[in-house]
Amino acid sequence: MKIDIDKLTEKELIDLNHKIVERLKFLESMRAHAEMLEFSVGEKVCFHPPGRGEVVGVLVKYNKKTVTVLTEEGQKWNVSPHLLEKAKESKRKVKKSGNVIEINPKG
Repeated sequence: MKIDIDKLTEKELIDLNHKIVERLKFLESMRAHAEMLEFSVGEKVCFHPPGRGEVVGVLVKYNKKTVTVLTEEGQKWNVSPHLLEKAKESKRKVKKSGNVIEINPKG
């Protein structure tokens, strides 16, 4: 399909632009969703924010474009799933029951 944009009116160009932007947003959302499915709620993950060392935590929630990670220090981070890695297991125990996650730092 070819579109000769030189023949489109200003209104048609604006409408086409809106359709393109919406399609790009949809494709990004689908890609983020697919990346999220590589991780499970309750799974231990890590990521490397700019200017900081590795942050380790537990994935506690899926959001529209990000996931929420609760760190071992009790901080909450909203992280793009493509920045996450599966972390090595530690002695912490994570218990998941429905929408509640309990972290036992003593093992």
